Amino acid sequence: MTTATVKDLYPTRGTTEVTVPRQDPVVWGAPDTPGPIETADLQAYERDGFLAVDQLIGPDEVEVYKRELDRLLTDPAIRADERSIVEPKSKEIRSVFEVHKISEVFANLVRDPRVVGRARQILGSDVYVHQSRINVKPGFGASGFYWHSDFETWHAEDGLPNMRTVSVSIALTENHDTNGGLMIMPGSHRTFLGCAGATPKDNYKKSLQMQDAGTPSDEALTALAGEYGIRLFTGKAGSATWFDCNCMHGSGDNITPFPRSNVFIVFNSVENTAVEPFAAPVRRPEFIGARDFTPVR
Repeated sequence: MTTATVKDLYPTRGTTEVTVPRQDPVVWGAPDTPGPIETADLQAYERDGFLAVDQLIGPDEVEVYKRELDRLLTDPAIRADERSIVEPKSKEIRSVFEVHKISEVFANLVRDPRVVGRARQILGSDVYVHQSRINVKPGFGASGFYWHSDFETWHAEDGLPNMRTVSVSIALTENHDTNGGLMIMPGSHRTFLGCAGATPKDNYKKSLQMQDAGTPSDEALTALAGEYGIRLFTGKAGSATWFDCNCMHGSGDNITPFPRSNVFIVFNSVENTAVEPFAAPVRRPEFIGARDFTPVR
């Protein structure tokens, strides 16, 4: 399927920055859809665009995933793999993509009912993994990610037609209020911000280290922050944050001694599979934007 057969509800990467009211539901499942999310929490997710879970996985499980993370980070074959992104300054691994295909340990996490069950409940359908990765933010200078909407990128560069995608960030180390944690503008998921400027070819090679194309203007961010405010997420290892694909979010540098590592999984509805990019010359590689739409089982 090409973009010519799918209406572009969210224009972006044009000559000027534009705002478009959200055209899609936030919660796609019926209110009585069974799942691990309580009704009140689902309503809060619909209102705010995110849901924080104090302990999605227990301490013993955290240790299993931390050991697997350490194994991957010290494996020379993983470092040499194109799915590993290296920090420009320290030359240390910053992210490893498609981790659910590299590691059976993380594949089991994706299939865990506490994880995929919440995704199905929010999206109202079977789901597949659009993207997965482990993120590592060691202390003393690991770079952050500037403000952005994931959907803006996934729509422009991966061809996701609708906002029927949810992400979960599961902490493998403690998220302090000082070590570069996730920040979200609550309610910002209801407004799509189409960014100005064309997408360069192979933009992903640069954007995975430092966001450029798809970056909102200072004026737009000031307006959004003024309207919605900013929430910083903290929590013990094992805590998790679920957030809508269109939330405006970012994270700061980590200049503390305390590392921040997490596993990040993006679930997309099998009824919202990718077409051709809406605002990019070529697709991104499949390890970043999946073209395997097999439901998680």
